[in-house]
Amino acid sequence: MPFGTLPLNDGTEIPAIAFGTGSVNKAKDAQALVTQALETGFSHIDTAAFYFNEQSVGAAIHESGLARNEFYVTTKYDGGSFSRAIRSSLHKLNLKRVDLYLIHSPKFVLSLEGAWREMEKIKDEGLSTSIGVSNFELKHLEKLVKIARIKPAVNQIEFHPYVYAERKPVLTFAAQHGIVIEGYSPLKSITRLPGGPVDAPVAAAATRLGISPAQVLLAWARSKGIVIVTTSSKKEHLEEYLAVPELPPLTDDEIAAIEEAGAQGPPTSALRKGIRWGLITFVAAYAFYLAAYTSIARA
Repeated sequence: MPFGTLPLNDGTEIPAIAFGTGSVNKAKDAQALVTQALETGFSHIDTAAFYFNEQSVGAAIHESGLARNEFYVTTKYDGGSFSRAIRSSLHKLNLKRVDLYLIHSPKFVLSLEGAWREMEKIKDEGLSTSIGVSNFELKHLEKLVKIARIKPAVNQIEFHPYVYAERKPVLTFAAQHGIVIEGYSPLKSITRLPGGPVDAPVAAAATRLGISPAQVLLAWARSKGIVIVTTSSKKEHLEEYLAVPELPPLTDDEIAAIEEAGAQGPPTSALRKGIRWGLITFVAAYAFYLAAYTSIARA
């Protein structure tokens, strides 16, 4: 049984696992990695204008020879004119439309209502089949749902055991309004935040099932009914990820143990590093946004 798809609130479906081209692949030629992901069995490719690799993603898709209904592409708006942004992404991806277009962050828009009207126009014009948001907190979603003519289909957020407890209000609100959650960095608790409380219950479940810790974390994320966004440069890891639906499920006790451990928070040293990295990323993103906005304002 493969990962399959999840229904969206606009009547379409989204593949339940995606190959992400951000993070370590940002600003790099992603063609070989996307080609490998498609050949391994991924059909959903997640990219963004802010990743600076849409052109190489498009090249991989084009050269794959896949029919348009055999792949699914998500990309994201990162500032400036919405019309120019979506058309620039489509040009780089060599596509007439994307399957899902997201506002990458609320930090990239000056007026949420004005921005969403532009997103609705993009859907109306057939440039993206579905529209949604990314990195939106509860306060942003509450405001958006009140003013939206077309509800966001998706909210893509960081998702792993160490942030699960604080994400619960967002998950609850999203479920109430038919908004699917996409989760990126699902393996972060063992790849970037190792040595914390989550390690033990993950290792115990991995030992019982004879699987890898990464598969345990993906199985845990899958149990929450989200779309998983993950990545790897190694084919064997991609195969591991895609095999998760074939594995015996985690027990309720194992799921609870992972969540209880996650609620304790990551190791202190890793947390400090994460905060520093988050600040660096925010400053870089904001500087890029200001530069783009200033350029457009002068045009």
